[in-house]
Amino acid sequence: MEFNAAELTALAIPYGIKLVSALVTLLVGLFIANMLVSLTKKLLNKGAVDPSLTSFLGSMVAILLKVMVYITALGMLGVEMTSFIAILGAAGLAVGLALSGTLQNFAGGVMILFFKPYKVGDVIEAQGYTGAVKEIQIFVTILTTPDNKTVLIPNGPLATGSMINYSTQETRRVDWEFGISYGDDVDKAYEVLNKLIAADERILKDPAPFMALKTLADSSVNIVVRVWVNAPDYWGVFFKMNEDVYKTFGDAGLSFPFPQMDVHVSKET
Repeated sequence: MEFNAAELTALAIPYGIKLVSALVTLLVGLFIANMLVSLTKKLLNKGAVDPSLTSFLGSMVAILLKVMVYITALGMLGVEMTSFIAILGAAGLAVGLALSGTLQNFAGGVMILFFKPYKVGDVIEAQGYTGAVKEIQIFVTILTTPDNKTVLIPNGPLATGSMINYSTQETRRVDWEFGISYGDDVDKAYEVLNKLIAADERILKDPAPFMALKTLADSSVNIVVRVWVNAPDYWGVFFKMNEDVYKTFGDAGLSFPFPQMDVHVSKET
């Protein structure tokens, strides 16, 4: 085979032009992609978006834009992109099916970061656990329980399931139900309870405390008491009232009933 410089030159020039064009497209495209990523992060920061979400979205935008730039550059070199995209799509589908649970948690993490049903520091109850939110990650939320255990809850069920957030409201209602024996003075019980409520400065005056005779039970007369407190005072007030009632009811002539049963014996003659 005889070497022909003219033919080689004729072949090299078009490919050279394509190569230069692809390199220019790649460099310019990556530069524009980086500018768009920076712009996206600035817009998210101005919108007071959670820093974790800003970083995550910035990374996602960067990956998508760079993939588009690389595909465009390869296409300019004459690489058949239809088959490549089909293979990439099939691989993506296979990975998606294999990681369906992980992707669900990923989507749940995005929803939580966007809609913010809770934030770091909030006390929530979900999926059978109660604790303070220590960290919100893309796939899981980390809780610290009252007894200092660390719980990792997948974000998928958190985003789609029921959840109680104890930290969104400034005040909470504390409920008790105290039982006294049949024959005890109900008005005396009201008087004692009102004194105990008035003595605790953590109990709010507005809304006003509420108490009423709730149930005539089998062995007791049950009085319901409801008061409002600032959210951080909830458990302190709850436990203190239980202790005070136990210490003062006896001195006021009020007794705590025990379950009892009347048995009637009939004698056959």
